[in-house]
Amino acid sequence: MTIQVVVADDEVLARQKLRLLLREQTDCEVVGECATAAETIALVRVTHPDLVFLDIRMPDMDGFDVVQALSLLPEFAMPRIVFTTAYDQYALRAFEVHAADYLLKPFAPERLQNTLQRIRERANGVPATEKNGPRYTTRIVFRSKGRILFLPVSEIRWIAAEENYVRISTEAESHLLRETMVRLEERLDPQLFLRVHRSAIVNLQHVKEVRNEPDGETAVILMNGQRVPMSRSYRTRIQRLLHH
Repeated sequence: MTIQVVVADDEVLARQKLRLLLREQTDCEVVGECATAAETIALVRVTHPDLVFLDIRMPDMDGFDVVQALSLLPEFAMPRIVFTTAYDQYALRAFEVHAADYLLKPFAPERLQNTLQRIRERANGVPATEKNGPRYTTRIVFRSKGRILFLPVSEIRWIAAEENYVRISTEAESHLLRETMVRLEERLDPQLFLRVHRSAIVNLQHVKEVRNEPDGETAVILMNGQRVPMSRSYRTRIQRLLHH
């Protein structure tokens, strides 16, 4: 499989460097380059690339405007987007629009190689009939103690609502994010994550059993023994899964 690539950056040297790095990848073909957002939108519409390396700061519009414009095109299959920028403050927003990756300039060849390898693996693992379907997030990106963390959703055990925040629990730690349960649930694959309570979502890969308690309540028991309450209104969801 050949990965057809568009390189969009207003800096000539940045485009040249990326093009040279991509030449070393035998399965990558650069089908076009552009220096403005308007050129990028037009070129992507014509070439239908698999992947766009997209600078965020461009003269006419920014990279997010490009993504929005492309997403509004009727019957258009969105390419995977890798943002390239010298600024880290856009990382959270980048992954909210389901960017495949976020490369901070200057990036090493090894970093680019890692990005391409993940894209290859995803392409090989998704049946063609699903490629244009909903894209659920594979990583949650957030700031914690002055750092930007990239948390794979596979590491999440369960999520709990705490007033205007959500607490994401992994095997070793938990993180508090200013987010709503509704918005987070929309970003997660419903085949992997299940809402079991108004204030709780569990990762089905880490569920051991559903247990009826002596007091008549129901609880989800995780692999690590942790108990997550399940409300009656959500019980039918998991029963439907168990009998599928």
